[in-house]
Amino acid sequence: MGPRSRERRAGAVQSTNDSSALSKSSLAARGYVQDAFVALLVPGTARRAPLIHRGYYVRARAVRHCVHAFLRRERAYPEAPRLQILSLGAGSDSLYFCLKTDGLLARAAVWEVDFPDVARRKAERIAETPELCALTGPFQRGSPASVLCFESLDYHILGLDLRQLQELDEALASAGLDVTTPTLLLAEAVLTYLEPVSAASLIAWAARRFPDALFVVYEQMKPQDAFGQFMLQHFQQLNSPLHGLDSFPDVEAQRCRFLQAGWTACSAMDMNEFYHCFLPAEERWRIENLEPFDEFEEWHLKCAHYFVLAASRGDTLSQTLVFPPAEVFPRVDPASPSGVFDARIVTNDNQGSTLKTFGHASVLLSSGIILSAGGFGEQERRHCRVNKFHLLSRNSDSEWKGFHIDSCGTGTQWDGRLYHTMTRLSDTQVLVLGGRLSPVNPALSPLQIHLFKNEDNSTESLNVTVTRAGPGNFTLSCWRHSTTEVSYKNQKYLFVYGGRSVLEPVLSDWHFLHVGTMASVKIPVEGEAPEARHSHSACSWQGGALIAGGLGASEEPLNSVLFLRPISCGFLWESIDIQPPITPRYSHTAHVLNEKLLLVGGIWIHSSLVPGVTVVNLTTGLSSEYQIDTTCVPWPLMLHNHTSILLPEEQQLLLLGGGGNCFSFGTYFNPHTVTLDLSSLSVGQ
Repeated sequence: MGPRSRERRAGAVQSTNDSSALSKSSLAARGYVQDAFVALLVPGTARRAPLIHRGYYVRARAVRHCVHAFLRRERAYPEAPRLQILSLGAGSDSLYFCLKTDGLLARAAVWEVDFPDVARRKAERIAETPELCALTGPFQRGSPASVLCFESLDYHILGLDLRQLQELDEALASAGLDVTTPTLLLAEAVLTYLEPVSAASLIAWAARRFPDALFVVYEQMKPQDAFGQFMLQHFQQLNSPLHGLDSFPDVEAQRCRFLQAGWTACSAMDMNEFYHCFLPAEERWRIENLEPFDEFEEWHLKCAHYFVLAASRGDTLSQTLVFPPAEVFPRVDPASPSGVFDARIVTNDNQGSTLKTFGHASVLLSSGIILSAGGFGEQERRHCRVNKFHLLSRNSDSEWKGFHIDSCGTGTQWDGRLYHTMTRLSDTQVLVLGGRLSPVNPALSPLQIHLFKNEDNSTESLNVTVTRAGPGNFTLSCWRHSTTEVSYKNQKYLFVYGGRSVLEPVLSDWHFLHVGTMASVKIPVEGEAPEARHSHSACSWQGGALIAGGLGASEEPLNSVLFLRPISCGFLWESIDIQPPITPRYSHTAHVLNEKLLLVGGIWIHSSLVPGVTVVNLTTGLSSEYQIDTTCVPWPLMLHNHTSILLPEEQQLLLLGGGGNCFSFGTYFNPHTVTLDLSSLSVGQ
């Protein structure tokens, strides 16, 4: 890489600091963390989305947890010299000022290193801000040519390239850093921006130079799956590509990396584990209720793709339990795959309009027509709540073609709701229940969609009208629920179960709606009621309903499979024993084929693997796993917030839409409808 290319890359990396600083400022402004200083260090303001707030919150708490564990060593060893914190790539971080205000630097000092431009800019900001100067005490500013940009009794800012280790070593020594003193080295989203050789040299240099040290790292991992690929593409487009993830793709590889570089002990975990095991339940509850939130899939995926690591050297710091034994975060890896389902594209852009959306609903009207509606998607080259309907039609040559249509008429209009359910009433009528317009605005009115053909009788000339369904006083204020057709006394009912609402983050109640009248009726249900959940799956089976997975009250995925079994006086809740137990999941889809329950995709946080298709034999209770071969499908393929349609005669499963708002990396929509070949799932298996 030439000098100019390095300069451009360095500038791109510095720009990530500016974006990160604004996110941290927004985080503090919304009350996630107590930090009065980040806004003083960052020019300008920006209001970030709740998903960004959560992501930066768990990052801040992980770093704080490690720093405080290190500083607690002072109380354990009062005779030891003062502690040192060396923040590598510190950017506009306010760590020093927060620690100083909390009285944690009485016997400790902070050194920060970043690119010269970043360091000088921060030094200037501090010098011109009285509130910050009051905390640093008397200070000196370095000359424009000096590496040392700012120096006070316990705070030093240096402008250096971390790839120049000899210069770094000399400058730190000149600034008073004592390598024999217990030292915390902090690299918060730093190492992946260095070329692998430079990152390895930095890790080894730190192990060699600091005999009594703790190295804390926070950064990205898991590049191979769909979310990881989209994450890599994002940083590549910013001209700040992530390095080393292929060589160190997970926490175990990162742990081995540090041990092999000379660190004597190392522990690491992803941010899902940190959040659930090292934050008190009351603190999680506070965070989860600070502002409306409904992006659970991307929150869990983001946490699965970042880790925090603590590596130590030295007799004293090896006793510093940064991550002491806490509540066990169970790892439930699925069994070895029993087979593979081949995935292929069903439609593409030159065959018609594709369905690029998530949070929608789909229904099979007849053997050759699939209707999808709602969700958030790409419409007329912009991202918005989708107000057009999408039809996927199969012609006489068994080829599928997709197209969008508007609703007609002057009556009720489609409102662009998300996370609703759609139930087929006939080949031309569909019932829509629940959904939301925003996390604080439920779509209350049940709707009925009517399809009818024009005079030419072609599928492409179908018209759609929307009317209000059911009695005038009936409303449903939930979303992420399920609607399943069940039978009672030879009558058809819709069983509406679970979900969430504006007031309740997770629901456990249910309703029975008579299909003919749309009236809500009471039917006795016996047995122990399941725990509350949303984003679960539900299938009709033997006149009852199979409920699988979902997200529970603590925002952890569930692995239970329940059967609402018809009995003479109503229904009975039964739990289905499955062996081996399935990995907890949510935001998946499900179908029953040949007495087998198929759980398709979804989100899980208790396994490092990627969900494929779990098959549960409903006769024996035995489960097996099937991978999805995406060789013939453009990658990435995100199997959450999608819909799926089973074509039992063809032994095929159609996957429609899917994707999400992927943290700060942008919004991703699966670009094609995909079919899975289920023929390998024989009746005898």
